[in-house]
Amino acid sequence: MPRKPRWSEKTRLLLTMELAVVLPAAALVLVSVLHLQSLQRSRGVEAAIQRDFDQVLGISEKQMNEKAYELADEVSINFPTAGEACSESLDRILAAHPYVDEVFVWDPKLKLVARTQPHLMRDPAFSEKTADFDHMMIGWMGVDYMDTLKEVATSPLKGERGTAYYFFPDWISRGQKRLYRSAVLFIAKDSQGGKNAVGGFVFDADYLQSQLFPQMLDTILSQQANEEKDSAVMMVRAKSDYTPIASSASWDGGEAERVRDLEGAFSGLTLAIKLHGTTLAAIEQHFMRMSFLTLGIISVLLAGGLILTHRNVSREVALARLKSDFVSNVSHELRTPLALIRLYAETLEMGRLTTPEKYQEYYRIIRKESERLSALINNILDFSRIEAGRKEYDFRETDMRELVCTTLDSYRYQIEQNGFALEERIDEDIPPLRVDREAIARSLVNLINNALKYSQNKKYIRVSIFRQNGSVKLQVKDRGIGIAQTDQQKIFEKFYRAGDPLVHNTKGSGLGLSLVQHIVRAHGGAVGVESVPGEGSTFTIELPLREQMKSQGASAQGA
Repeated sequence: MPRKPRWSEKTRLLLTMELAVVLPAAALVLVSVLHLQSLQRSRGVEAAIQRDFDQVLGISEKQMNEKAYELADEVSINFPTAGEACSESLDRILAAHPYVDEVFVWDPKLKLVARTQPHLMRDPAFSEKTADFDHMMIGWMGVDYMDTLKEVATSPLKGERGTAYYFFPDWISRGQKRLYRSAVLFIAKDSQGGKNAVGGFVFDADYLQSQLFPQMLDTILSQQANEEKDSAVMMVRAKSDYTPIASSASWDGGEAERVRDLEGAFSGLTLAIKLHGTTLAAIEQHFMRMSFLTLGIISVLLAGGLILTHRNVSREVALARLKSDFVSNVSHELRTPLALIRLYAETLEMGRLTTPEKYQEYYRIIRKESERLSALINNILDFSRIEAGRKEYDFRETDMRELVCTTLDSYRYQIEQNGFALEERIDEDIPPLRVDREAIARSLVNLINNALKYSQNKKYIRVSIFRQNGSVKLQVKDRGIGIAQTDQQKIFEKFYRAGDPLVHNTKGSGLGLSLVQHIVRAHGGAVGVESVPGEGSTFTIELPLREQMKSQGASAQGA
Protein backbone atom coordinates (compact mmCIF):
# COMPACT_ATOMS: atom_id res chain seq x y z
CA MET A 1 0.00 0.00 0.00
CA PRO A 2 1.59 3.31 -1.00
CA ARG A 3 2.46 5.53 1.91
CA LYS A 4 0.49 8.77 2.11
CA PRO A 5 2.77 11.81 1.85
CA ARG A 6 3.24 13.62 5.13
CA TRP A 7 2.82 17.08 3.59
CA SER A 8 0.79 18.16 0.62
CA GLU A 9 2.37 19.81 -2.39
CA LYS A 10 0.93 23.19 -1.39
CA THR A 11 2.26 22.85 2.16
CA ARG A 12 5.73 22.02 0.85
CA LEU A 13 5.56 25.02 -1.48
CA LEU A 14 4.60 27.27 1.43
CA LEU A 15 7.46 25.97 3.58
CA THR A 16 9.94 26.35 0.72
CA MET A 17 8.91 29.97 0.13
CA GLU A 18 9.21 30.83 3.84
CA LEU A 19 12.57 29.08 4.23
CA ALA A 20 13.89 30.84 1.11
CA VAL A 21 13.24 34.13 2.90
CA VAL A 22 13.95 33.28 6.52
CA LEU A 23 17.23 31.37 6.16
CA PRO A 24 19.26 34.13 4.39
CA ALA A 25 17.74 36.82 6.63
CA ALA A 26 18.36 34.81 9.81
CA ALA A 27 21.94 34.10 8.70
CA LEU A 28 22.52 37.81 8.06
CA VAL A 29 21.15 38.76 11.49
CA LEU A 30 23.21 36.03 13.18
CA VAL A 31 26.43 37.11 11.45
CA SER A 32 25.73 40.73 12.40
CA VAL A 33 25.15 39.78 16.04
CA LEU A 34 28.37 37.75 16.16
CA HIS A 35 30.28 40.64 14.57
CA LEU A 36 28.87 43.10 17.12
CA GLN A 37 29.77 40.76 19.97
CA SER A 38 33.30 40.48 18.58
CA LEU A 39 33.54 44.28 18.41
CA GLN A 40 32.22 44.49 21.96
CA ARG A 41 34.81 42.04 23.26
CA SER A 42 37.69 43.68 21.44
CA ARG A 43 36.40 47.22 22.07
CA GLY A 44 36.75 47.69 18.33
CA VAL A 45 34.68 50.87 18.07
CA GLU A 46 36.68 52.57 20.81
CA ALA A 47 39.96 51.38 19.29
CA ALA A 48 38.96 52.74 15.86
CA ILE A 49 38.21 56.19 17.28
CA GLN A 50 41.43 56.09 19.28
CA ARG A 51 43.37 55.43 16.07
CA ASP A 52 41.68 58.45 14.52
CA PHE A 53 42.61 60.52 17.57
CA ASP A 54 46.23 59.37 17.37
CA GLN A 55 46.28 60.45 13.75
CA VAL A 56 44.90 63.87 14.68
CA LEU A 57 47.51 64.27 17.43
CA GLY A 58 50.30 63.38 15.01
CA ILE A 59 49.03 65.91 12.46
CA SER A 60 48.68 68.51 15.20
CA GLU A 61 52.26 68.05 16.38
CA LYS A 62 53.55 68.38 12.83
CA GLN A 63 51.57 71.57 12.15
CA MET A 64 52.60 73.14 15.47
CA ASN A 65 56.25 72.43 14.69
CA GLU A 66 55.89 73.87 11.20
CA LYS A 67 54.34 77.02 12.68
CA ALA A 68 57.24 77.31 15.13
CA TYR A 69 59.75 76.93 12.29
CA GLU A 70 57.89 79.60 10.30
CA LEU A 71 58.08 82.07 13.21
CA ALA A 72 61.74 81.18 13.78
CA ASP A 73 62.45 81.91 10.11
CA GLU A 74 60.85 85.35 10.47
CA VAL A 75 63.24 86.13 13.33
CA SER A 76 66.41 84.57 11.90
CA ILE A 77 66.06 86.13 8.45
CA ASN A 78 66.52 89.64 9.92
CA PHE A 79 68.94 88.56 12.63
CA PRO A 80 72.25 90.53 12.75
CA THR A 81 75.41 88.70 11.87
CA ALA A 82 77.80 87.71 14.59
CA GLY A 83 79.96 90.83 14.12
CA GLU A 84 77.00 93.22 14.01
CA ALA A 85 75.15 91.98 17.07
CA CYS A 86 74.60 94.80 19.55
CA SER A 87 71.86 96.12 21.80
CA GLU A 88 70.37 98.34 19.09
CA SER A 89 70.14 95.61 16.47
CA LEU A 90 68.62 93.20 18.94
CA ASP A 91 66.07 95.81 20.09
CA ARG A 92 64.93 96.16 16.49
CA ILE A 93 64.29 92.40 16.40
CA LEU A 94 62.19 92.65 19.58
CA ALA A 95 60.19 95.57 18.20
CA ALA A 96 59.46 93.76 14.93
CA HIS A 97 58.45 90.50 16.62
CA PRO A 98 56.24 91.06 19.70
CA TYR A 99 55.86 87.29 20.23
CA VAL A 100 59.56 87.19 21.29
CA ASP A 101 60.40 87.66 25.00
CA GLU A 102 64.15 87.79 24.71
CA VAL A 103 66.76 87.70 21.96
CA PHE A 104 70.46 86.97 22.39
CA VAL A 105 73.78 86.24 20.66
CA TRP A 106 76.72 84.32 22.09
CA ASP A 107 80.11 85.01 20.61
CA PRO A 108 83.40 83.82 22.15
CA LYS A 109 84.78 87.35 21.84
CA LEU A 110 81.73 89.38 22.83
CA LYS A 111 80.38 86.70 25.12
CA LEU A 112 76.63 87.13 25.63
CA VAL A 113 74.67 90.00 24.16
CA ALA A 114 70.97 89.76 25.21
CA ARG A 115 67.95 92.04 25.14
CA THR A 116 64.47 91.67 26.65
CA GLN A 117 61.13 93.27 25.83
CA PRO A 118 61.07 96.55 27.80
CA HIS A 119 57.57 96.05 29.22
CA LEU A 120 58.61 92.66 30.65
CA MET A 121 61.62 94.10 32.46
CA ARG A 122 59.26 96.16 34.63
CA ASP A 123 58.13 92.89 36.24
CA PRO A 124 60.66 92.14 39.02
CA ALA A 125 59.95 88.42 38.95
CA PHE A 126 60.45 88.27 35.21
CA SER A 127 63.55 90.45 35.40
CA GLU A 128 65.01 88.05 37.95
CA LYS A 129 64.12 85.07 35.78
CA THR A 130 65.73 86.73 32.77
CA ALA A 131 68.92 87.31 34.74
CA ASP A 132 68.91 83.66 35.77
CA PHE A 133 68.40 82.64 32.15
CA ASP A 134 71.30 84.85 31.03
CA HIS A 135 73.58 83.39 33.71
CA MET A 136 72.57 79.90 32.61
CA MET A 137 73.42 80.73 29.00
CA ILE A 138 76.78 82.22 29.98
CA GLY A 139 77.67 79.15 31.98
CA TRP A 140 76.45 76.77 29.33
CA MET A 141 78.10 78.48 26.39
CA GLY A 142 81.28 79.11 28.29
CA VAL A 143 81.75 75.41 28.82
CA ASP A 144 80.00 73.73 25.87
CA TYR A 145 80.06 76.38 23.18
CA MET A 146 81.73 74.27 20.49
CA ASP A 147 79.55 71.25 21.26
CA THR A 148 76.47 73.48 21.21
CA LEU A 149 77.54 75.05 17.92
CA LYS A 150 77.95 71.58 16.41
CA GLU A 151 74.66 70.32 17.84
CA VAL A 152 72.75 73.32 16.50
CA ALA A 153 74.34 73.01 13.06
CA THR A 154 73.38 69.33 12.80
CA SER A 155 69.82 69.67 14.19
CA PRO A 156 67.19 67.93 12.03
CA LEU A 157 64.66 70.67 12.85
CA LYS A 158 64.76 73.01 9.88
CA GLY A 159 62.59 75.80 8.52
CA GLU A 160 61.69 76.44 4.90
CA ARG A 161 64.92 78.42 4.42
CA GLY A 162 66.97 75.41 5.50
CA THR A 163 68.04 77.02 8.76
CA ALA A 164 68.64 74.44 11.49
CA TYR A 165 67.00 75.13 14.87
CA TYR A 166 67.55 73.73 18.31
CA PHE A 167 64.61 74.09 20.74
CA PHE A 168 64.57 73.58 24.48
CA PRO A 169 61.81 74.30 27.04
CA ASP A 170 61.94 76.98 29.72
CA TRP A 171 59.51 77.68 32.57
CA ILE A 172 58.98 81.04 34.26
CA SER A 173 56.75 82.30 37.04
CA ARG A 174 54.43 85.28 36.74
CA GLY A 175 52.51 85.90 39.90
CA GLN A 176 50.87 82.62 40.87
CA LYS A 177 51.23 81.21 37.37
CA ARG A 178 53.95 78.97 36.03
CA LEU A 179 54.28 79.66 32.34
CA TYR A 180 55.87 77.68 29.54
CA ARG A 181 58.32 79.21 27.09
CA SER A 182 60.29 77.68 24.24
CA ALA A 183 63.84 78.87 23.54
CA VAL A 184 65.34 78.62 20.05
CA LEU A 185 69.02 78.44 19.04
CA PHE A 186 70.41 78.82 15.51
CA ILE A 187 73.69 79.75 13.80
CA ALA A 188 74.30 83.50 13.44
CA LYS A 189 76.59 83.88 10.41
CA ASP A 190 79.59 86.20 10.41
CA SER A 191 79.60 88.46 7.33
CA GLN A 192 83.40 88.98 7.64
CA GLY A 193 84.04 85.27 7.19
CA GLY A 194 85.05 84.81 10.80
CA LYS A 195 83.72 82.28 13.18
CA ASN A 196 80.00 81.79 13.51
CA ALA A 197 78.12 82.70 16.66
CA VAL A 198 75.06 81.16 18.32
CA GLY A 199 71.95 83.30 18.09
CA GLY A 200 68.64 82.67 19.68
CA PHE A 201 65.37 83.96 21.09
CA VAL A 202 62.64 82.91 23.49
CA PHE A 203 58.93 82.73 22.57
CA ASP A 204 56.72 84.90 24.75
CA ALA A 205 54.84 82.70 27.25
CA ASP A 206 51.63 84.73 27.06
CA TYR A 207 51.69 84.56 23.27
CA LEU A 208 52.04 80.78 23.32
CA GLN A 209 49.30 80.30 25.93
CA SER A 210 46.70 82.81 24.75
CA GLN A 211 47.27 82.99 20.99
CA LEU A 212 49.43 80.43 19.26
CA PHE A 213 48.27 77.22 20.98
CA PRO A 214 44.49 77.97 21.05
CA GLN A 215 44.48 79.17 17.44
CA MET A 216 46.45 76.15 16.29
CA LEU A 217 44.13 73.73 18.13
CA ASP A 218 40.95 75.32 16.73
CA THR A 219 42.41 75.37 13.21
CA ILE A 220 43.43 71.72 13.41
CA LEU A 221 40.02 70.62 14.66
CA SER A 222 38.22 72.62 11.98
CA GLN A 223 40.25 70.82 9.31
CA GLN A 224 38.96 67.39 10.36
CA ALA A 225 35.88 66.15 8.48
CA ASN A 226 35.15 62.97 10.45
CA GLU A 227 32.00 63.06 12.56
CA GLU A 228 33.77 61.88 15.73
CA LYS A 229 36.51 64.47 15.20
CA ASP A 230 33.94 67.24 14.68
CA SER A 231 32.92 66.81 18.33
CA ALA A 232 36.51 66.46 19.58
CA VAL A 233 38.28 69.01 21.79
CA MET A 234 42.02 69.40 22.46
CA MET A 235 44.34 70.95 25.00
CA VAL A 236 48.06 71.40 25.69
CA ARG A 237 49.51 70.71 29.15
CA ALA A 238 52.78 69.98 30.87
CA LYS A 239 53.84 66.35 30.95
CA SER A 240 53.58 66.11 34.72
CA ASP A 241 50.56 68.40 35.20
CA TYR A 242 46.99 67.74 34.04
CA THR A 243 46.00 71.43 34.13
CA PRO A 244 45.66 72.78 30.58
CA ILE A 245 48.13 75.46 29.47
CA ALA A 246 45.92 76.17 26.46
CA SER A 247 42.89 74.50 24.92
CA SER A 248 40.49 74.66 22.01
CA ALA A 249 37.44 76.88 22.36
CA SER A 250 35.04 74.09 23.35
CA TRP A 251 37.23 72.29 25.89
CA ASP A 252 34.94 71.14 28.73
CA GLY A 253 37.44 69.64 31.16
CA GLY A 254 37.62 66.02 32.14
CA GLU A 255 40.12 63.29 31.42
CA ALA A 256 41.72 63.10 27.99
CA GLU A 257 41.13 60.02 25.86
CA ARG A 258 44.48 60.07 24.02
CA VAL A 259 47.71 62.01 24.68
CA ARG A 260 50.94 62.60 22.79
CA ASP A 261 54.20 63.94 24.21
CA LEU A 262 55.42 66.68 21.89
CA GLU A 263 58.88 66.70 20.40
CA GLY A 264 60.65 69.34 18.40
CA ALA A 265 59.63 72.96 18.95
CA PHE A 266 57.53 72.41 22.08
CA SER A 267 59.20 69.57 23.91
CA GLY A 268 58.17 69.21 27.52
CA LEU A 269 54.49 69.57 26.64
CA THR A 270 51.75 66.98 26.08
CA LEU A 271 48.97 67.29 23.54
CA ALA A 272 45.62 65.73 24.61
CA ILE A 273 42.32 65.06 22.86
CA LYS A 274 38.86 63.91 23.96
CA LEU A 275 35.23 64.04 22.91
CA HIS A 276 33.12 67.00 23.91
CA GLY A 277 30.58 66.10 26.57
CA THR A 278 31.10 62.34 26.41
CA THR A 279 33.68 59.57 26.40
CA LEU A 280 34.81 56.92 23.95
CA ALA A 281 33.38 54.23 26.24
CA ALA A 282 29.99 55.95 26.18
CA ILE A 283 30.17 56.31 22.40
CA GLU A 284 30.93 52.61 22.03
CA GLN A 285 28.11 51.63 24.41
CA HIS A 286 25.69 53.85 22.48
CA PHE A 287 26.87 52.37 19.18
CA MET A 288 26.44 48.82 20.48
CA ARG A 289 23.01 49.58 21.93
CA MET A 290 21.81 51.19 18.70
CA SER A 291 23.26 48.35 16.62
CA PHE A 292 21.59 45.65 18.70
CA LEU A 293 18.36 47.70 18.73
CA THR A 294 18.51 48.01 14.94
CA LEU A 295 19.06 44.28 14.58
CA GLY A 296 16.17 43.69 16.96
CA ILE A 297 13.89 45.92 14.91
CA ILE A 298 15.02 44.19 11.71
CA SER A 299 14.30 40.82 13.32
CA VAL A 300 10.83 41.96 14.41
CA LEU A 301 10.13 43.33 10.92
CA LEU A 302 11.42 40.09 9.44
CA ALA A 303 9.17 38.07 11.73
CA GLY A 304 6.24 40.33 10.87
CA GLY A 305 6.99 39.95 7.17
CA LEU A 306 7.12 36.18 7.54
CA ILE A 307 3.82 36.19 9.39
CA LEU A 308 2.21 38.34 6.70
CA THR A 309 3.73 36.15 3.99
CA HIS A 310 2.46 33.05 5.75
CA ARG A 311 -1.01 34.54 6.09
CA ASN A 312 -1.14 35.67 2.47
CA VAL A 313 0.16 32.38 1.12
CA SER A 314 -2.17 30.46 3.44
CA ARG A 315 -5.04 32.62 2.25
CA GLU A 316 -4.14 31.93 -1.38
CA VAL A 317 -3.88 28.21 -0.64
CA ALA A 318 -7.24 28.31 1.13
CA LEU A 319 -8.73 30.28 -1.77
CA ALA A 320 -7.39 27.72 -4.21
CA ARG A 321 -8.96 24.97 -2.10
CA LEU A 322 -12.26 26.87 -2.01
CA LYS A 323 -12.17 27.29 -5.77
CA SER A 324 -11.58 23.56 -6.12
CA ASP A 325 -14.53 22.86 -3.81
CA PHE A 326 -16.55 25.40 -5.79
CA VAL A 327 -15.91 23.57 -9.04
CA SER A 328 -16.88 20.27 -7.39
CA ASN A 329 -20.05 21.69 -5.84
CA VAL A 330 -21.11 23.52 -8.99
CA SER A 331 -20.54 20.36 -11.00
CA HIS A 332 -22.84 18.49 -8.60
CA GLU A 333 -25.50 21.21 -8.72
CA LEU A 334 -25.38 21.27 -12.50
CA ARG A 335 -25.55 17.49 -12.68
CA THR A 336 -28.71 17.21 -10.55
CA PRO A 337 -31.12 19.32 -12.66
CA LEU A 338 -29.57 18.01 -15.88
CA ALA A 339 -30.17 14.42 -14.70
CA LEU A 340 -33.79 15.19 -13.82
CA ILE A 341 -34.41 16.96 -17.14
CA ARG A 342 -32.91 13.99 -19.01
CA LEU A 343 -34.90 11.47 -16.98
CA TYR A 344 -38.27 13.13 -17.52
CA ALA A 345 -37.50 13.91 -21.15
CA GLU A 346 -36.67 10.24 -21.85
CA THR A 347 -39.87 9.17 -20.11
CA LEU A 348 -41.88 11.53 -22.29
CA GLU A 349 -40.04 10.38 -25.38
CA MET A 350 -40.87 6.72 -24.72
CA GLY A 351 -44.58 7.54 -24.31
CA ARG A 352 -44.98 5.73 -21.01
CA LEU A 353 -47.41 8.30 -19.55
CA THR A 354 -51.12 7.56 -19.77
CA THR A 355 -52.89 10.73 -18.62
CA PRO A 356 -52.68 14.38 -19.70
CA GLU A 357 -52.16 15.40 -16.07
CA LYS A 358 -48.95 13.35 -15.91
CA TYR A 359 -47.72 14.98 -19.11
CA GLN A 360 -48.36 18.42 -17.62
CA GLU A 361 -46.62 17.45 -14.40
CA TYR A 362 -43.53 16.25 -16.25
CA TYR A 363 -43.48 19.37 -18.43
CA ARG A 364 -43.70 21.51 -15.30
CA ILE A 365 -40.85 19.62 -13.62
CA ILE A 366 -38.64 20.00 -16.69
CA ARG A 367 -39.43 23.72 -16.81
CA LYS A 368 -38.69 24.20 -13.10
CA GLU A 369 -35.41 22.27 -13.29
CA SER A 370 -34.35 24.23 -16.33
CA GLU A 371 -35.14 27.45 -14.44
CA ARG A 372 -33.10 26.17 -11.53
CA LEU A 373 -30.26 25.36 -13.92
CA SER A 374 -30.53 28.81 -15.50
CA ALA A 375 -30.41 30.47 -12.08
CA LEU A 376 -27.24 28.60 -11.17
CA ILE A 377 -25.61 29.45 -14.49
CA ASN A 378 -26.66 33.09 -14.11
CA ASN A 379 -25.06 33.19 -10.66
CA ILE A 380 -21.81 31.91 -12.07
CA LEU A 381 -21.92 34.34 -14.99
CA ASP A 382 -22.72 37.25 -12.68
CA PHE A 383 -19.84 36.31 -10.42
CA SER A 384 -17.50 36.14 -13.42
CA ARG A 385 -18.61 39.62 -14.58
CA ILE A 386 -18.20 41.06 -11.08
CA GLU A 387 -14.69 39.61 -10.76
CA ALA A 388 -13.78 41.08 -14.16
CA GLY A 389 -15.36 44.45 -13.31
CA ARG A 390 -17.80 44.18 -16.25
CA LYS A 391 -21.08 43.76 -14.38
CA GLU A 392 -23.68 46.34 -15.41
CA TYR A 393 -27.19 46.92 -14.09
CA ASP A 394 -30.31 48.06 -15.93
CA PHE A 395 -32.05 50.43 -13.49
CA ARG A 396 -35.71 50.99 -14.25
CA GLU A 397 -38.80 52.16 -12.39
CA THR A 398 -40.11 48.95 -10.85
CA ASP A 399 -43.16 47.97 -8.78
CA MET A 400 -41.48 46.10 -5.92
CA ARG A 401 -44.70 44.41 -4.77
CA GLU A 402 -45.29 42.96 -8.21
CA LEU A 403 -41.61 41.92 -8.51
CA VAL A 404 -41.68 39.99 -5.22
CA CYS A 405 -45.04 38.32 -6.00
CA THR A 406 -43.94 37.26 -9.48
CA THR A 407 -40.67 35.82 -8.17
CA LEU A 408 -42.45 33.86 -5.43
CA ASP A 409 -45.02 32.50 -7.89
CA SER A 410 -42.30 31.20 -10.18
CA TYR A 411 -40.50 29.56 -7.26
CA ARG A 412 -43.55 28.39 -5.29
CA TYR A 413 -43.56 24.88 -6.78
CA GLN A 414 -40.01 24.13 -5.65
CA ILE A 415 -40.76 25.49 -2.16
CA GLU A 416 -43.86 23.30 -1.81
CA GLN A 417 -42.13 20.26 -3.30
CA ASN A 418 -39.54 20.51 -0.53
CA GLY A 419 -42.33 20.52 2.08
CA PHE A 420 -41.96 24.15 3.18
CA ALA A 421 -44.72 26.40 4.39
CA LEU A 422 -44.46 29.79 2.68
CA GLU A 423 -45.79 32.92 4.39
CA GLU A 424 -46.02 36.18 2.44
CA ARG A 425 -46.24 39.61 4.08
CA ILE A 426 -46.43 42.26 1.39
CA ASP A 427 -47.43 45.75 2.50
CA GLU A 428 -49.61 47.94 0.32
CA ASP A 429 -47.68 51.23 0.66
CA ILE A 430 -44.52 50.14 -1.17
CA PRO A 431 -43.45 52.89 -3.62
CA PRO A 432 -41.80 52.11 -6.98
CA LEU A 433 -37.98 51.97 -6.97
CA ARG A 434 -35.36 52.30 -9.68
CA VAL A 435 -33.78 48.84 -9.60
CA ASP A 436 -32.46 46.12 -11.87
CA ARG A 437 -35.46 43.80 -11.86
CA GLU A 438 -33.56 40.64 -12.76
CA ALA A 439 -30.77 41.30 -10.19
CA ILE A 440 -33.19 41.93 -7.30
CA ALA A 441 -35.21 38.82 -8.24
CA ARG A 442 -32.01 36.76 -8.27
CA SER A 443 -31.07 38.09 -4.83
CA LEU A 444 -34.47 37.02 -3.45
CA VAL A 445 -34.15 33.58 -5.07
CA ASN A 446 -30.66 33.11 -3.59
CA LEU A 447 -31.94 33.89 -0.10
CA ILE A 448 -34.87 31.48 -0.53
CA ASN A 449 -32.51 28.78 -1.83
CA ASN A 450 -30.37 29.14 1.29
CA ALA A 451 -33.45 28.75 3.48
CA LEU A 452 -34.40 25.56 1.60
CA LYS A 453 -30.91 24.09 1.89
CA TYR A 454 -30.20 24.77 5.54
CA SER A 455 -33.50 23.95 7.23
CA GLN A 456 -34.02 20.48 8.70
CA ASN A 457 -37.16 19.86 10.76
CA LYS A 458 -38.86 23.27 10.89
CA LYS A 459 -39.62 23.87 7.23
CA TYR A 460 -40.89 27.41 7.21
CA ILE A 461 -40.12 30.44 5.06
CA ARG A 462 -41.52 33.94 5.44
CA VAL A 463 -40.95 36.60 2.78
CA SER A 464 -41.78 40.18 3.78
CA ILE A 465 -41.52 43.55 2.06
CA PHE A 466 -42.33 46.74 3.94
CA ARG A 467 -41.38 50.39 4.23
CA GLN A 468 -39.40 51.58 7.24
CA ASN A 469 -37.18 54.57 8.13
CA GLY A 470 -36.95 55.99 4.62
CA SER A 471 -36.19 52.70 2.92
CA VAL A 472 -37.84 49.57 1.56
CA LYS A 473 -36.87 46.36 3.33
CA LEU A 474 -37.12 42.90 1.80
CA GLN A 475 -36.80 40.08 4.35
CA VAL A 476 -36.47 36.31 4.12
CA LYS A 477 -36.93 34.49 7.41
CA ASP A 478 -36.45 30.76 8.09
CA ARG A 479 -36.34 28.39 11.07
CA GLY A 480 -33.27 26.51 9.94
CA ILE A 481 -29.93 25.72 11.56
CA GLY A 482 -28.96 29.37 12.07
CA ILE A 483 -25.55 30.99 11.78
CA ALA A 484 -22.94 31.38 14.52
CA GLN A 485 -22.01 34.93 15.53
CA THR A 486 -18.43 34.47 14.33
CA ASP A 487 -19.64 33.48 10.84
CA GLN A 488 -22.27 36.17 10.31
CA GLN A 489 -19.85 38.68 8.74
CA LYS A 490 -17.89 36.08 6.78
CA ILE A 491 -20.83 34.44 5.00
CA PHE A 492 -20.94 37.32 2.50
CA GLU A 493 -17.37 36.56 1.34
CA LYS A 494 -17.00 34.63 -1.90
CA PHE A 495 -16.61 30.85 -1.54
CA TYR A 496 -17.02 31.06 2.25
CA ARG A 497 -19.12 28.37 3.89
CA ALA A 498 -19.87 28.18 7.60
CA GLY A 499 -18.43 25.41 9.74
CA ASP A 500 -21.73 23.64 10.52
CA PRO A 501 -21.66 19.97 9.39
CA LEU A 502 -24.96 20.39 7.53
CA VAL A 503 -23.43 23.20 5.50
CA HIS A 504 -20.51 21.04 4.44
CA ASN A 505 -22.74 18.08 3.65
CA THR A 506 -24.98 20.29 1.49
CA LYS A 507 -23.69 21.03 -1.98
CA GLY A 508 -23.36 24.69 -2.84
CA SER A 509 -21.16 27.17 -4.69
CA GLY A 510 -20.56 29.64 -1.86
CA LEU A 511 -21.41 32.50 -4.22
CA GLY A 512 -25.06 33.22 -3.46
CA LEU A 513 -24.68 35.62 -0.53
CA SER A 514 -21.61 37.27 -2.08
CA LEU A 515 -23.70 38.05 -5.19
CA VAL A 516 -26.59 39.32 -3.05
CA GLN A 517 -24.28 41.73 -1.26
CA HIS A 518 -22.76 43.04 -4.50
CA ILE A 519 -26.19 43.54 -6.10
CA VAL A 520 -27.61 45.36 -3.08
CA ARG A 521 -24.56 47.62 -2.73
CA ALA A 522 -24.81 48.48 -6.43
CA HIS A 523 -28.36 49.69 -5.66
CA GLY A 524 -27.06 51.91 -2.86
CA GLY A 525 -28.43 49.61 -0.18
CA ALA A 526 -27.20 47.11 2.40
CA VAL A 527 -27.82 43.51 3.34
CA GLY A 528 -27.65 42.14 6.88
CA VAL A 529 -28.46 39.04 8.87
CA GLU A 530 -29.85 38.29 12.30
CA SER A 531 -29.49 34.71 13.38
CA VAL A 532 -29.49 32.42 16.40
CA PRO A 533 -27.97 28.93 15.97
CA GLY A 534 -30.70 26.31 16.05
CA GLU A 535 -33.55 28.84 15.77
CA GLY A 536 -33.20 30.24 12.28
CA SER A 537 -32.05 33.31 10.36
CA THR A 538 -33.51 36.53 9.01
CA PHE A 539 -31.83 38.15 5.99
CA THR A 540 -32.80 41.77 5.30
CA ILE A 541 -32.19 43.68 2.05
CA GLU A 542 -32.54 47.42 2.64
CA LEU A 543 -33.04 49.62 -0.44
CA PRO A 544 -33.20 53.43 -0.20
CA LEU A 545 -36.24 55.24 -1.55
CA ARG A 546 -36.28 57.10 -4.88
CA GLU A 547 -35.02 60.44 -3.46
CA GLN A 548 -31.84 58.78 -2.28
CA MET A 549 -31.44 56.69 -5.40
CA LYS A 550 -31.24 59.74 -7.70
CA SER A 551 -27.77 60.63 -6.47
CA GLN A 552 -26.59 57.02 -6.67
CA GLY A 553 -27.97 55.94 -10.04
CA ALA A 554 -25.09 57.26 -12.13
CA SER A 555 -22.32 55.63 -10.05
CA ALA A 556 -24.22 52.35 -9.70
CA GLN A 557 -24.60 52.09 -13.48
CA GLY A 558 -20.89 51.28 -13.85
CA ALA A 559 -20.54 49.12 -10.73
